[in-house]
Amino acid sequence: MNSSRGKPKGNPTLVAALKTLKRLQEKHDGVVEASDLKDDEQRILLVETGFLRPVMKGWYICSSPSDNDADTTAWYASFWAFVSGYLGKRFGKRYCLNPEASLMLHTGNTTVPRQVTCVTIDSGTSKVDLPFNTSLLIYPDKNRVSNARLEVRGLQAWPVAEALCLVGPSFFVNNPREAEIALATVRHASELLPTLLAGDKMVTAAGRLAAAFEFVKRPDEAEHIQKAFAKLKITLKLVNPFELAEPTITPSKERSPYVLRLRSMWAGWRQDVINVFPPSPGIKQEGADYLAQVDERYVSDAYNSLSIEGYRVTDELIERVASGDWNPDGDSQHNRTRDALAARGYYQAFQAVKESIGKVLAKDNAGLVVKRDHHEWYAELFGASVTAGIVEASQLTGYRRGPIFIRNSMHTPLPSEALLDSLETLWDLIETEPEASVRAVLGHHLFVFIHPYFDGNGRIGRFLMNTLLASGGYPWTVIRMSRRDVYMKALEAASVQGQIKPLAEFIAQEMNEWSPERETKNNAKG
Repeated sequence: MNSSRGKPKGNPTLVAALKTLKRLQEKHDGVVEASDLKDDEQRILLVETGFLRPVMKGWYICSSPSDNDADTTAWYASFWAFVSGYLGKRFGKRYCLNPEASLMLHTGNTTVPRQVTCVTIDSGTSKVDLPFNTSLLIYPDKNRVSNARLEVRGLQAWPVAEALCLVGPSFFVNNPREAEIALATVRHASELLPTLLAGDKMVTAAGRLAAAFEFVKRPDEAEHIQKAFAKLKITLKLVNPFELAEPTITPSKERSPYVLRLRSMWAGWRQDVINVFPPSPGIKQEGADYLAQVDERYVSDAYNSLSIEGYRVTDELIERVASGDWNPDGDSQHNRTRDALAARGYYQAFQAVKESIGKVLAKDNAGLVVKRDHHEWYAELFGASVTAGIVEASQLTGYRRGPIFIRNSMHTPLPSEALLDSLETLWDLIETEPEASVRAVLGHHLFVFIHPYFDGNGRIGRFLMNTLLASGGYPWTVIRMSRRDVYMKALEAASVQGQIKPLAEFIAQEMNEWSPERETKNNAKG
């Protein structure tokens, strides 16, 4: 993007352009096609001022004037909306994501992929290069476009049962979590049989899926597939496609892919945390002594929010541009006021968290404590900002009701409609987990993974971590600003690569290295 942007103030031309952009962003989820923005002067002005970022010829996404060329947030936030809009514009409904990509969508995988593969009915092969090393691979094969395709996140996709029959064994090796979730969403093996028995019978795939059902502890489904083929005088050779030692999801009636994903992550990761985290010392101190040590660490514990809502043109912004009260480089006075209120809110939330820790030290179940009290922490965190009119009071009433994005992360937090079920699952996992280290590390990560609020998720997540650390007698742990990059990479490794070990090691290291002298030195440097 152009780094030398002007600073139009009181500019009626920009006001008109922003009103047009606001209408288009709401219609297309932040993706703008050039043909929708008919006024070329408006389009050029919006690009020059940083409100629009080019993706490819004829296509743009909404962005923030404060973004630089290396900032991936706007693109990752708009990725699926762009893919949906582009494919829909080019092919209508005469395409389908390939079975592998379809299953990734169906199973609640929210990571932005490096490449999405799509099959069309009547088009030539092409690769569409997109920003930040992402791409679309498109090829024609009418036999790989499902007649029963479903719309998922605005995209044409294979149904789960059909896709499971068509993916090869490599899918189970490379994406075991998604394979387990997909199997768990299949209610009965009979859903697979129309595909397995159609035309050239898919004997190898049938044997693979029967073995997969046996692996995930659903022998009745495995038997059902075998009996269907036995009636045709075909004996299946069962070959387990998984390379896992044990399944991570126990059989249940749960069908939400997001809930199943959380349970799989917890079960698959807990031993990794136990292996790298020091053993729990247990609660040995009097509650007052422990809380006194917590107070010692208060000054060094403030940490900036890790999340953003995703950039949107608002009526407030339009009014500020119209009145000449908009500065694309930021408002220093506003920022100082915001920071002061954030500091006040953090102090008040810290006091509320101490009360929760007191309950934990008194041997209340830590999972029940954080479930009951985290809303109070959040209300205290932003109460001062609401009073000052900087944050809307509606934000204190509950969880977010729209999408949110994490700056420069390929992980997209869960959709708002999945929040309540996912959080209930998280509280249940914390409540029933016997190891304090697992409660703290996985509780922290999965809370941030879900991202239930529009803002403050990082701060609440670390409050959650420290409350759960207290349940094992571990000390309050400060995540240093100087190690923010390491911390963010560890969170990204867990969310995107499925590796929890870096985060567990990082938290353990930060816990073990804390000292008043270290903090004094760090504060002096800052």
